[in-house]
Amino acid sequence: MTAVAVERRAQVLIAAAPLPTRTGLRLALEHDADLVEVEDGPSAVATARLSRPDVCVVDLEAQRQRLRTVNELHVRVPSAAVIVLTDRLDEDEFMAVVRAGAAGYLPQTVDPARLPFVVRSVMRGETAFPRRFIRRLIDELRGRNDRYTLTVDGRPVTLTAREWDVVELLRLGYSTREISDRLGISQVTARRHVGAVEGKVGARTRPELLEVLVESYGRN
Repeated sequence: MTAVAVERRAQVLIAAAPLPTRTGLRLALEHDADLVEVEDGPSAVATARLSRPDVCVVDLEAQRQRLRTVNELHVRVPSAAVIVLTDRLDEDEFMAVVRAGAAGYLPQTVDPARLPFVVRSVMRGETAFPRRFIRRLIDELRGRNDRYTLTVDGRPVTLTAREWDVVELLRLGYSTREISDRLGISQVTARRHVGAVEGKVGARTRPELLEVLVESYGRN
């Protein structure tokens, strides 16, 4: 008599602020997964570090909060696959969440009946991305030798690898202290890198630098 293997239930963390959103995700997934629900990004990271879920479903309203949460989950709980749900699919945000470590990027309007299959697929190491964005991803990989180049006012600005690391974290909302902790460098060094990038792109202040990064990021 042949034994039948029983597939274990997925362990899923849901991070979404509005209660109706969490309720909808719960109803879509509760028959196939054990769920934990939180309301914000910091709670998602803290809870994931304790519970070690297989998958984290992130549906947060602010784009920067989504990106920072994905990045933190990817670094702190690398075993968890992260799926981002968004109110509006955007190619630049897609590239940003992929860089941050997401395994899935889907609209909030995704068919609820499809979600359990998406969860299982990312658990197997697959991805869940809109087909129309895959070409951009391929082009990015082919041109990865130029990944440290920004386009500012129509001109290319080349950064060092460390400058790029610093401004990536700056763009995600990290403070100088957090950047130094994350990269293992002093705060003085982190500020020096920020100052060097400001000089290269022609920004006089950190807010101006952030504005330049937001405008140019999607072109690279």
